[in-house]
Amino acid sequence: MTDNLCSALRRTSSDPRFAVVSAARLWLGTPYHHAADIRGVGVDCAMILVRVFCDLGLVQPFDPRPYTKDWMLHRDEEKYLGFLLQSAREVERPEPGDVMLFRVGRCFSHGGIVTEANPLTIVHAYAPARCVLEEEVARHPELAKRPSKAFSHWAEATSSVFRPPSSVV
Repeated sequence: MTDNLCSALRRTSSDPRFAVVSAARLWLGTPYHHAADIRGVGVDCAMILVRVFCDLGLVQPFDPRPYTKDWMLHRDEEKYLGFLLQSAREVERPEPGDVMLFRVGRCFSHGGIVTEANPLTIVHAYAPARCVLEEEVARHPELAKRPSKAFSHWAEATSSVFRPPSSVV
């Protein structure tokens, strides 16, 4: 996403949640590509979160790459969760602009941005679909049955300085 577009989203909305949802929807149809982060060209479920939140200035820029495609199948360590907990807190009821994580493999390793609370709907880069989609979680045959957690950038007081973990997958 360009800086001009992010600036426009921030200026046109006094609601940062609306800006996050709008920015996430700009990625719809972008092909799925592991570890990529170019709107319209390729992105995965981790990098869409990084791009949306960093490009809107809600989180200081960082890059969790490199990581392997199947890291979640071989490790119990909650890397994704660790990054997220640096700038968000777990919440019971997600609202638009919050993040949902789903357990895939041995840990929480698939994420999406909440666009509607009821019914719970997310924008996510989904490898089997080979693109970024907006889907109702309850209607998704895989995600509906997986353990999930919700996180909010706006829950409680969070540190104004984002420090990603020193090591990544």
